[in-house]
Amino acid sequence: MEFLYCPHCGTKAVPKEIGDEGLVPWCSACAQPLFPMFSTCIIALAVDEKAGEAALLRQSYISTQYHNLVSGYMKPGESAEECATREVEEELGLMVEGLTLTGTYWFGKKDMLMVGFIAQVRKHAFHLSGEVDQAAWVPFDQVLDLLHPYPAISYRVAQHYLQHRYQAALTTI
Repeated sequence: MEFLYCPHCGTKAVPKEIGDEGLVPWCSACAQPLFPMFSTCIIALAVDEKAGEAALLRQSYISTQYHNLVSGYMKPGESAEECATREVEEELGLMVEGLTLTGTYWFGKKDMLMVGFIAQVRKHAFHLSGEVDQAAWVPFDQVLDLLHPYPAISYRVAQHYLQHRYQAALTTI
């Protein structure tokens, strides 16, 4: 979100050259830059290594064609890891046993930064939240076929996991 007015005092922002940042909205009354704001979210692929399956969701407000991963907005004061754990537990009813960071992803369509994780869980029956229409355990070799194609973020998170899993398997042979 770009600021046109100062959120503190309401003064109209004016462009000002700020070091390496270039032109930045500036509040002359507060004498401070008004850097753009954006939402921060998590996206997580819940996997059960022993079962060889991942949990994929269906949420019609996201897509009626593709499955998706657990995702959600971070709350103030919450770390990305706490958010990922909370969202997996809320949306699927599964306890997270471990998290692995896959990276960060800019989602320009909604001006948000998504922090990607692999959430290690144990396969159990789902206890879905009201925002999830359905969920399914899917064998690893079918996961990418059910997600929105590359470069979708859900696809990239799952692809990251599957590539690293395959590479790890090669090193143990």
